[in-house]
Parts: sequence; structure tokens; C-alpha cells
Amino acid sequence: MAQRAVIRGARPPRAARGAAWLQRALALVAFALGGCASAPMLPDGAAVPAVAQPGAPLAPEIATGRTARQLSPPARDMVVAAHPLAAQAGARMLARGGSAIDAAIAAQMVLNVVEPQSSGIGGGGFLLHLDGSSATLSAWDGRETAPAAVTPGIFLGPDGRPRRFPELADSGLSVGAPGLLRMLEAAHRRHGRLPWATLFEAAIRTAEDGFEVSARLHRSLVAAASRICASRSAALFMQPGSCAPAPAGSRLRNPALARTFRAIAAGGADAFHEGPIARDIVAAVQAHPLRPGRLTQEDLRSYRARERKPLCGPYRGYRICSVPAPSSGGIALLQTLGILEHFELRALAPEGVEAVHLITEAWRLAYADRGRHVADDDFVPVPIAGLLDPRYLAQRAALIRRDASMGTPVAGAPDGAGEHGDEPPRFGPPSTTHLSVVDRDGNAVSMTTSIEHAFGSLLSAGGFLLNNQLTDFAFVPADRTGRALANRIEPGKRPRSTMTPAMVFAPDGSLVAVIGSPGGGAIVNYVTKALVAMIDWELDVQQAVDLPNFGAMASAATFLERGTALEALAPALKRLGHRVLLIDLTSGLHGVARTADGRWVGGADPRREGAARSSTR
Repeated sequence: MAQRAVIRGARPPRAARGAAWLQRALALVAFALGGCASAPMLPDGAAVPAVAQPGAPLAPEIATGRTARQLSPPARDMVVAAHPLAAQAGARMLARGGSAIDAAIAAQMVLNVVEPQSSGIGGGGFLLHLDGSSATLSAWDGRETAPAAVTPGIFLGPDGRPRRFPELADSGLSVGAPGLLRMLEAAHRRHGRLPWATLFEAAIRTAEDGFEVSARLHRSLVAAASRICASRSAALFMQPGSCAPAPAGSRLRNPALARTFRAIAAGGADAFHEGPIARDIVAAVQAHPLRPGRLTQEDLRSYRARERKPLCGPYRGYRICSVPAPSSGGIALLQTLGILEHFELRALAPEGVEAVHLITEAWRLAYADRGRHVADDDFVPVPIAGLLDPRYLAQRAALIRRDASMGTPVAGAPDGAGEHGDEPPRFGPPSTTHLSVVDRDGNAVSMTTSIEHAFGSLLSAGGFLLNNQLTDFAFVPADRTGRALANRIEPGKRPRSTMTPAMVFAPDGSLVAVIGSPGGGAIVNYVTKALVAMIDWELDVQQAVDLPNFGAMASAATFLERGTALEALAPALKRLGHRVLLIDLTSGLHGVARTADGRWVGGADPRREGAARSSTR
């Protein structure tokens, strides 16, 4: 088929639109900290609704409905982030002559203030950067690390069984050494133009003066109110003297975070990893009354961000790039696309049974491999070459039948694979954010950051929340046969992630799209959907983001975004053997795409409150 040099601009999607939304079904059971029965567990760290069959992820944050978004007007640069204030802060850096990394840092700091449930300096992330002048692509790893004092049985209870996720999530045991600031500082030294301190100005002002609480943040606070009120962080979000969440439309201030930002603006990441802020972090972690953590000041002081080799692979003549291990996202994305190259998706309807069937079968195979083979490759050899070998992917594609689902998938045996066990299922709804930036010189950033669970561990220091990313490790060190798990916890190790910041390059090597999403274990599902929509179905970036979500992981379950036209596919998918679940799938896809005249347009996910901004607006 003829290759397209750019991702297409606005055009009507091929599939018929305007189908009536069906009545919602299968209500999700809200996450509760105490007293709830143990929920089924998943290898992707996603929760299963108690009213549904096992296999579906709980949305990373509560669903708060959809707000229609429009494709942004074309511009010479673009920032798309999860909150209008963050996108605006990034665009202002571009207007002042800043680079893409300058804009990304400014936007991320504002996100820490206005979207505290999702990310911040108490967590970590992954960053993909393109240097427009040299066409050099680099990947930055700011993933958290396990404390030096962790032991193999740290997540086991007195009975030797793994603890439930709720017991660990809001505790000191779940907190890893944060890496976001070290990663951003390292990338800024290489690619920044504006002074480091300048990048914190908007966040400091927003934290000091306050911002209007959005309906989404308010509903998130309501959903987590019992957890928040049981923590020592309630004063950050609750009305004075009560356990009532800050109402929508009210003004929320965080002077403590403003002071922290001032210290980091003046002293760099060292002001966070050493000195009073570091002491406060360690004190908060070690003072947990029930499950104190192992994090020490030395763990913080010794943390280093890593520059890694980007992971790239072909798809329909394009070159798709993402980040490598310890994220499984790039590997699973490229595996999925490599499998799908064996099927002609372009002729299929985007919201049709055949497309959903083929894509979910490919995801099953990729996620099965993820659960056995992928972890921090500084500790465990990851057979990346074998997993992405075209011959291996052809073998995996041959397992897909058009007339029936494979059900529960089995991990393959790629060249170079070690003898690892399959990670047992577990529970843990994560929380994350994504932003995409392109500046006027063609520099670009795709960055996904996280504190893991919504509002992290709810331990706080200096006005910011600390992560609970250590729950992304396997809760047991070996499987029932005694085979070690690749993703077992070890001192200094980085937990496996599913973050998938991505960039797309045309056959001539030029950048044509930047995209990514939050969504926990479902991130690969969301990013794949958007890329297939833009490349195979020629949708613009906003249409691709808007397209109803669907997914599958390492189970027989296929999940469809409820309240969308995909609900109508359930009977046909069931006849093919899919175990269909209708659930909320709260992606946060934020993307930038190139137009035919070389300008940029942005698309923001209608399921969240993101926005696209340029330096001219």
C-alpha cells in the first residue's frame, strides 16, 4: 500500500459516527482501603471490578465523563498536557524562546500543583527527546529505585502470603526513591535553553496564589476521601478542620509546595535529594505507624537518572519509537504492531468486530511475554532482540485465528530468554499523566510521569505526595515451581512500568507525531489504538484520541469502553470466545501531529481535562 508522508489532518472517520450510546452496565466497585474483601489480582497491576469477571483493569483514576475536544489550529509549536494551566505554562516557555524540554518541565511542575493525584516530584517517569538539529533521539529513565534495605519478602505478611495491595499502597513500604527531578535536570542540561529557575515560576505562582479546583479533581478527592482523611496529607486537599474535599470552583493553595519549588529552582535536584527536603521525605516514609518503609537519605542522595537507548521498530513503513526496559511499554507496543503487520487493518472499520478481535489478540500475546520476560535489565537480561525479531513476531501472529479468540495467552520463548516464572496476578490501580511537546526548531518531548496509585502513597513532604511505585514489583520473588520472577524486588532495582511515551517518524525520517497516555497496565492498549487509528485508518490526532477505547492483557478478557458504540460489539465478540467486560477506560492520550504544510496540531483526551496550546495563543 502507498505510504503517507505525514499523519493526516482533519477528516471524517471511515466508521459511521453518531451511534446512540447504550445504557451503562456493570458498575465498578469503588476502591476502599479497609474492610473490603480481597479483589482478584492481575499481572498488569490493575484492579478487577468485583461485579465483573477477572481480567479488566480499573481505570487509573475515576471516570468523570467526557468533554468534547477540537483539533487545535495548526501552529509552529505545540504543547498538549493534562490540564489547561500546565499546557499554558509550557506554551509560555516556548514563547520566551524556550526549547521543548523547557516547556515540558514547566508544564510538569504545574501538573504537580493542579493534578496532584497523577504525578509530581515525589514520583518518576520516562522521557523521549528528539533533537531537531541533529535528528538524535534519546531516552531518559527517571523511574524510582528500591531502597538498599529491601528484602525479597518485604511484601509478605506474617503468614508468608503476599499482602493485599491496599495494605501496601498507603504505607511506607511502597515508596521508592523518586527520580523525576534528576531525569528532568539531566535532560535540561543537555537540551534546555532557559534558566532552570525560570521553569518553576508558573508552578510557584499557581501553588502560592491557588487555582480553581476542577470538577475532575473534586470528584477524585471525593472518591479517595476515606484514604486521604486517614493520612497525614489531608490538610493539602480537605477543607480546614474537616474531612470535606475542596469543592469544585473553590481555590486551592499549597504554600508548602511553593517553598519546595523555590528551593529546587535555586539549588537544582540536589535541593530535593539532599538536605532538609530529603530528611522530610525519609521521616515521612519511616514514620508510617503500621508499615514503615526502608527508604533512607543515602537512597535519595545516590539516585541517578539513566540515559538509555531508545527502542524503535517498523510499522507500515513508519518508524515507531518509545522507551526500553525497565518500562515494558515500548517492547509491548512494538511487539503488538509487529504482530499486526501480518493483518490488513486498513480495510477494517475502526469500531468493527474484526479490528477489535485482531488487535486484542495481538495484545494478549505481547502482555503474556511482558509478564515473564520484562523487568529492569540492569538486574535481569531482557531478550529485547528476541522479542522484536520479525521471525518471532511472525510465529506469534500465526497463533491468532480470525474465527476464535485464543483465550488466556501463553508467553513465548524468544531467543535469549531466561528461565523465569510467570508473575502472579496482583491488584493496584495506578495514576499517571502524559504530555507531548514540539518546539519551532523541531525538538520534541514525549513524557509520561507517575506517582502510581491515585494520590500516590498519600505520604507527603514539602507539600508534595510520595509515590507507591514499589507495588509495581512482583509481590513474591518466585512462582510456585520456584522459578525466580524477572520483576522481583531487589535493592536498587527499578520496578517494571508500562509507560509508553512514543514518537512516529515518516519513511523519510521526519517526525510526524508525538503521543502517549496514562492508564496503568492499559497504557499500551491506548497508545496502540491511537497509532493504528492515525496510520491505518488515517484519522487525525484528535479523532484517534476520541476513538472508543478497548483492550486486552494476559487473560481471556476483552474490555470495551462502556457508554460508547463499542458496546454493540459484545455479542459478536462473545461468539468468537471473548470474555467481554464493559467498563470505564479512562485514558489520557495527549498527542501532537504534523500537518502537510509542516505545522503542528494537538489533540487532548476528552476523558480528562487536558488542552493543546501553542506559543501564539
